[in-house]
Amino acid sequence: MAQIICMWSGPRNLSTAMMRSFGSRKDCAVIDEPFFAPFLQVSGKDHPGREETLSTHETDPQKVRDLCLSEPKGGEAYHFQKHMPHHMLAGFPMDWAKNALHFFLLREPARVINSYAKGREAFEVEDLGFAPQRRLYALLSDMTGQDIPVVDSYDILADPQSILSKLCDRLGMPFDEAMLSWSPGARPEDGAWAPYWYKSVESSTGFGSPPNNEVNLPEDLKAAEQACLADYAGLHERRIRV
Repeated sequence: MAQIICMWSGPRNLSTAMMRSFGSRKDCAVIDEPFFAPFLQVSGKDHPGREETLSTHETDPQKVRDLCLSEPKGGEAYHFQKHMPHHMLAGFPMDWAKNALHFFLLREPARVINSYAKGREAFEVEDLGFAPQRRLYALLSDMTGQDIPVVDSYDILADPQSILSKLCDRLGMPFDEAMLSWSPGARPEDGAWAPYWYKSVESSTGFGSPPNNEVNLPEDLKAAEQACLADYAGLHERRIRV
């Protein structure tokens, strides 16, 4: 059976690049945010690509559970799944995650908010994923008994080989240099929301340089940043370091 590897990330992070990275391995199949369509269906939230997502992807969370547990069609040894904690609404199944390996991907709140607000002006703090990440980290730690790895997008960009090597080691899988680069363009596994969010990664061929600028949020977004800082810090202190 393929080993499921779940990455739990908030939006506007390095998550799609990480999906490209793991997808570059010949021994790894990937799946893109399978619970997003059920999240949209149940929550009723308006997101860019909402109608395309609902018409293209499975909206029944129980059927998505089965999809997450399914074997890769190519017989790959690993099944990498990109997930977002805030998609896991109350009542959505989590039993499928017990035997998976997990890691969490972080990004500085100001940078997340600055990017997210450009694509979706009206949002709630919960949509940014920091509080859901911290809650889910505790739940999965208890459920699986794992010492779940945490990685920060800045550290990955600063030294991708070092961080990815250490992450793979924590996950019990060999590091593969193929994870450091990929061909540009869209992928069949990209979600129906890709045209709204994936333009940058579609033009990339690998991890870029870490940001060297400060983000100064407008006044109306600073309260959201403050609301996220404690949850970010709580996981950030656990991160894999260079």
